[in-house]
Amino acid sequence: MKYIIILGDGMADEPIPSLGGKTPLQAAAKPEMDWLAAHGRNGLLDTIPRGFAPGSEIANLAILGYDLPKVFEGRGSLEAASMGVPIGDNEMAMRCNLITIEDGRIKNHSGGQISSEEAAQLMEYLQQELGGGDVNFFPGVSYRHLLKMKGGNKHIITTPPHDVIGAEFGNYLVKPDMEGSEETAEKLNRLILKSMELLPGHPVNIARAKAGKDMANSIWPWSPGYRPKMETMQQQFPEIRSGSVISAVDLIKGIGVYAGLDPVYVEGATGLYDTNYEGKAEAAIKALKEQDFVFLHLEASDEAGHDGDPELKVLTIRYLNDRIVKPILEEIRSWDENVSVAILPDHPTPCAIRTHTAAPIPFTIYRTNGSGDSVHAFDEFSAREGSYGQIAGRQFIELFLHGD
Repeated sequence: MKYIIILGDGMADEPIPSLGGKTPLQAAAKPEMDWLAAHGRNGLLDTIPRGFAPGSEIANLAILGYDLPKVFEGRGSLEAASMGVPIGDNEMAMRCNLITIEDGRIKNHSGGQISSEEAAQLMEYLQQELGGGDVNFFPGVSYRHLLKMKGGNKHIITTPPHDVIGAEFGNYLVKPDMEGSEETAEKLNRLILKSMELLPGHPVNIARAKAGKDMANSIWPWSPGYRPKMETMQQQFPEIRSGSVISAVDLIKGIGVYAGLDPVYVEGATGLYDTNYEGKAEAAIKALKEQDFVFLHLEASDEAGHDGDPELKVLTIRYLNDRIVKPILEEIRSWDENVSVAILPDHPTPCAIRTHTAAPIPFTIYRTNGSGDSVHAFDEFSAREGSYGQIAGRQFIELFLHGD
């Protein structure tokens, strides 16, 4: 048996008036995804354990079967693994967004969807001006970067910028969470404020302003942690002897690295609606021929949700269906070896609130040698009638790998 998980980040949503009271999953034309639901088995999945915020790092680790209280060490440490940045015993890693602040408020979490090329220049500039010694910056993809601090104390309170769009930034600066973490919080806040002085004058931001684009005029570090200790998928599940992870996002690739999956790099993978869908589908098919397990991640729907754009979110779901699911399904139909296919998001990113929620998400598991249930469409409401009912965390990967 071969196994492939196709995950549309943030696909799940709530009914939207401009879509006729439908969710984007209900409104999108997605015949192949609906076919998989009609010929597979369906249910709802809780991906966010009690006590954790509904982030992609939490949800994707849960989907892969990890015990979050035991393994989670922040988003930054996972992204560092993808970027090839080692974390020492006395080091703390953090995600470091480039964001846009306007009139004292967080306008967006993405620096106006800044390109990787522009962002790299800004991060290199910050490294020259603010880095070295105990603090260092590492460029990633688009607005997603890494900050590493020697001797940093992870017991601080940070806020994901996509959770507080429109809020006054000063209300969400870093705060100590226990005695001894005050110095770390103060140092990070000094870096934020200094970046707000430096970045607007950089040629990249001057050019963006002249073009009518948002400036990436501040850093925003969050999700601190140390180096995690995780078993690989191969150590946990004998069915998986080898596997790959395919994503444009360092977070997902980093999870894959710690999970023992080979990261596959696809040219033109952006994490947005203009990503190289065909290249990702081809890479997934190739990996599935050669290995047992493939985790294929698409970020675009999540970004559309954060932008509060229902029409764009519908488009990203249609692209996922037509340019990812359809070619993969057509390919595996001709194989002699049986294949299990799972379709799901990781969490909802409702357009109305432009951030993640912890609501259960729909999932479908289709097996080329299996049978279906009474569900006929892939969406948040149809999944409620699925034969799997509502499950949580590790139950999903156990069902996916071990069968009914």
